Amino acid sequence: MRPLTPLQNLLLRIGGVLMLVALVLPIFFPTATELSAAAFGLGALLFGAMQLLARYDGRNVTLRHLRRQQIAGALFLIVTAMLLVGKTFRLGPLRGDEWKLALAVAAVFEVYTAFRIPAEAAKEEKRRAEATGKC
Repeated sequence: MRPLTPLQNLLLRIGGVLMLVALVLPIFFPTATELSAAAFGLGALLFGAMQLLARYDGRNVTLRHLRRQQIAGALFLIVTAMLLVGKTFRLGPLRGDEWKLALAVAAVFEVYTAFRIPAEAAKEEKRRAEATGKC
C-alpha cells in the first residue's frame, strides 16, 4: 500500500471524526439535523477521497480484493451522505431512512478491511522477507 502523506492522513482522520460527530449530534441536539447532515457530507467526502488516494500497486490478489472492498465502503459512505442530505433538506425521491442501510453496508466494509488489510500486508511482508532471506 502506498502510504498517505501527513496532510492526507490528517484529512482522513478529520473526515472520520466529522462523520462520528455528525451521527451523534442529533442525539444531544435534535434541532441540529441540518448541521449534522452537512457535517456528515463533508466528513464522508474527506474520508472517501483520502481512501481513494491510498493505492495498492502490488500483485497480491487478496490485497487487491480487500482494496476494492475498501473503495466500495468509501463509495457507500458518500452515498450515505447524499441520502442523508436528501432526507434532511427534502431533496430527491428518496426521503426516508435509506441512508441507514447504506451506512450499515459501509460500516461492514470499512471495519472488515480496516482489520484485514494490515494483517494481509504483514503476511505479504513476511513472505517477501523470507523469499529474500532476511528473516
